Amino acid sequence: MIKEEKKNLISKRYFAQLKTSHERYAEVFRKLGFTINLSNPKLPNKAILPYKVKKFFPDLKHKKIIGIAPFAAHKSKMYPLEKMKIVIERLSENHIVLLFGGKNEIPILNSFEKNSNILSVASKLTFSEELETISNLDCMLSMDSGNGHLAAIFGVKVITIWGVTHPFTGFAPFYQPKEYALLPDLEKFPKIPTSIYGNKYPETYLNAAGSITIEKIITKIESIL
Repeated sequence: MIKEEKKNLISKRYFAQLKTSHERYAEVFRKLGFTINLSNPKLPNKAILPYKVKKFFPDLKHKKIIGIAPFAAHKSKMYPLEKMKIVIERLSENHIVLLFGGKNEIPILNSFEKNSNILSVASKLTFSEELETISNLDCMLSMDSGNGHLAAIFGVKVITIWGVTHPFTGFAPFYQPKEYALLPDLEKFPKIPTSIYGNKYPETYLNAAGSITIEKIITKIESIL
């Protein structure tokens, strides 16, 4: 049934919000007798920000902290890096920007460290320290990827950028307003979502996320800080 619903969404037999993954899991536990109410979740408390991060920012108390995770499992789900570089630099004019990513992405993230308000934490923190850091963010900007979900667990405001996938598939971060999902120009890219995971798409859709303007991203983030 679930596979059929997703297939219908991709083929455009209908275009509507599917039940979220969080709700599907909750239904399983309800059948086992547990009482679960996702409309009023109890989220973890903010952790202490690791010293490894604090030592870089002497004026930390007077600035907002924005996390940015520019990568995803598939390039079709990523915002073009040349545009993301501009987003990072613009946001760092008034805020602290922390960059998140994996081992293979370290050189690119390090190249984004253009001023003292930008820090890549990739390889600098343990996973536990990354979670502690994420819990202290005022906002996370991520693709349709894991870092957005980790931030959402702590109740951090998560702005997501979508490429060839779509929040209607049910994989948007938990307990986040739908207005926090920034979508490509669906008139130019009407086949979105082209797949559930972003691994299948027409060649001309590879950079669909790039149709989201830099100004739209920055305006949205500034509006929720």
